[in-house]
Amino acid sequence: MASDPAGSLDPEFPGLSAEVIAGYRDAPATVLAEVIAGTLHTMPRPRPAHQRAGGELHGELRGPFDRGRGGPGGWVLLPEPELRLGDLPDVVIPDVAGWRRERLPEAPAGAIAVVPDWVCEVLSDSTRRHDLTVKVPMYFRHGVGHAWLIDADAQTLQVYRRVTDGWLLVLAASGDDAVRAEPFDAVELDLAALWRW
Repeated sequence: MASDPAGSLDPEFPGLSAEVIAGYRDAPATVLAEVIAGTLHTMPRPRPAHQRAGGELHGELRGPFDRGRGGPGGWVLLPEPELRLGDLPDVVIPDVAGWRRERLPEAPAGAIAVVPDWVCEVLSDSTRRHDLTVKVPMYFRHGVGHAWLIDADAQTLQVYRRVTDGWLLVLAASGDDAVRAEPFDAVELDLAALWRW
């Protein structure tokens, strides 16, 4: 007699195969494991310049937007949060993500199932293809409102807004430009801070 498939489902990841779940849970600490559309993706951990750009961006935005110091507040910003989006779920870790405070009023106990209003991915040689062709379309599918792409090596920022048919590029900046980038355009951002060691 065949076993009941529903009885063998993993309660934490009921839509994913046992092989994908095992690969995700058993990934070594030296790699970043994500699951998108039921497929396991593994990448090397970010390099220091990559981590620095993401960390500095979080730091620049946190005061005025998360804490309301010198800016409007109203946001929750997190570096490298674990997201579990949708029914499968898609399990991803953006470099930085943000939610309007009313959409995430309390700290979740574990991974976050609420779709972010904004995400930022810091591109590197080892993650660029995955970020551009797998993660960014997945963010659109789940309804993320804004996506920023930072390239620490090229010192560039691209800002995208979600529109009906896809992502609309609303800002491209580089080097030491000072920008007002939506959805955080209430405060000027000095890009040079992201590249400084």
